[in-house]
Amino acid sequence: MTYQNRTVFITGASRGIGEAIALKLAAAGANIIIAAKSVEEDPRLGGTIFSVAEAVEKAGGKALPIQVDIRDEANIQQAVQQAAEKFGGIDILINNASAIQLTNTEQTPAKRFDLMHDINVRGTFLVTQHCIPWLKKGTNPHILTLSPPINLAPKWLGPHVAYTISKYNMSMLILGWAEELKQYGIAANSLWPATTIATAAVKNLLGGDALISMSRKPDIIADAAFYILSRSSASCTGNNFIDEDVLKDEGITDLEKYAVTPGGKLYPDLFL
Repeated sequence: MTYQNRTVFITGASRGIGEAIALKLAAAGANIIIAAKSVEEDPRLGGTIFSVAEAVEKAGGKALPIQVDIRDEANIQQAVQQAAEKFGGIDILINNASAIQLTNTEQTPAKRFDLMHDINVRGTFLVTQHCIPWLKKGTNPHILTLSPPINLAPKWLGPHVAYTISKYNMSMLILGWAEELKQYGIAANSLWPATTIATAAVKNLLGGDALISMSRKPDIIADAAFYILSRSSASCTGNNFIDEDVLKDEGITDLEKYAVTPGGKLYPDLFL
């Protein structure tokens, strides 16, 4: 399935994994909607919707940067409408935007609990809801959410239950949409990395430079997404994919190029 003239709406695409997916699909000829909040660069995070739009154009795609706060339903509606009018529709939705806080129950303020559920769960739900009418008319339409397989082992619930249930809710939404939308030929899948990924969130919130050195580059997620979204939406749906497994299915087993530190130790990601 070619990406030429197909339109991809990506939340949280101003940096990291969202940016990597945007550039991978742009290089294949896709139209990319960069839907994120950042319009001025934060030195600790890097990237804005405009810097990614410029990179998308250089990569060979067409870009539409839109400032979007996915906690605001009116903002979502406007962004989806603007994207569809610009490119004539939406073929792929990537729910990448997410908030994280790895604290236990007593140490999780209400505002952080609300933020994670407003972005991870409610935001993912509303963006998808407003994209569905366009996906129904799309070419090989896919929904891909960056969330983990649902693993109810207590060790993933005990340390940071608020974050864990927000991410599992994202994956349950995918399983629900796969069933609900199969009559329209819309695929719904999730994707999660086997190892930590070198992003600003991992550096600033999880483990600093030490964890970055044991991580893989966002390119591995971008490549896995590329292959998933190339598959038939009629048959490839309802999966909680792991990046390594997707690449293995494509005959790619040498993953050394993705390592930040070639030959170094890799740190397994959460929930696996």
